[in-house]
Amino acid sequence: MKKILIATDFSEDAWNATKYAIEMYKDSDCIFYLLNTYTPAKASSSFMAEALAGHDLEDVIKTNSENALKKVVKKIDETCKYPNHRYKTISSFNLLVNKIKAIVNQEKIDLIVTGAKGATGLEEVFMGSNTVRIIKSIKNCPVLAIPKDFQFSALSEIAFATDFNRFYTISELQPLLEMAKAFKASIRIVHVQYKKKELTEIQQFNLDMLCKYLKGVEHSIHTVSELNSVSKTLEAFTDEMDIHLLAMLNYQHSLIENLTKEPIVNRLVFHSHVPLLVIPELGMGASSGSKKHSEIHFTG
Repeated sequence: MKKILIATDFSEDAWNATKYAIEMYKDSDCIFYLLNTYTPAKASSSFMAEALAGHDLEDVIKTNSENALKKVVKKIDETCKYPNHRYKTISSFNLLVNKIKAIVNQEKIDLIVTGAKGATGLEEVFMGSNTVRIIKSIKNCPVLAIPKDFQFSALSEIAFATDFNRFYTISELQPLLEMAKAFKASIRIVHVQYKKKELTEIQQFNLDMLCKYLKGVEHSIHTVSELNSVSKTLEAFTDEMDIHLLAMLNYQHSLIENLTKEPIVNRLVFHSHVPLLVIPELGMGASSGSKKHSEIHFTG
């Protein structure tokens, strides 16, 4: 039974991410945890104070949150219900990232799913602030960010962006490998270079090991020149190769770290056209037989 945590702010973006996750796992036994967090501000106007007379502000907002979550479950039942899926709703007076950390640890969550933008839906940003905070803060669970209006289809083309500067363990790559095998997808290893140059000995070794891990999965290597920014380059690559999912490993000085730090002027052109899978850094201490990852099974 896979455990998927979906963070929702009840926006259209969040609903789209919810639908994507449900369709992606339609053939799998799953428990979906639908999470909404809230941190109510104090009532500042006389109108608000009068409307809340005799009621605690936190209780009112909690009730609204719980009712909205029930509506999401009802909408799921009406539009994309599968008998092998179960749903649990969580409404929490807490900071989003703090609550996600707690749930991941308590429930042994396999994957976190979130909309890429959130309620603001600003077109000029690569990812919403909550999504960036989740990616930067969660160190023990993969995060899947779904762009606005992106509909699920079979994952036949997956891109894995890397600079080959870090050695990957088989445990870290497990979510990527299992997705590729479940959907019989090809993995396109994409290496973005500011200037074309030969790989160092360390980079070549890491590439050789990566290819060894991908044995049994169709894969290819693509070296591309940076176009003004990493994000613009990856956007062009995903469009040209008809990529359905872009995966990256999150570690210090990684591509995903650089992406979330790029100046806003460079992110203007990158609207996250495809879902982004961010895999946490596990390091050499995690064995390939770790229970956490050996229990994750995808069916396509």
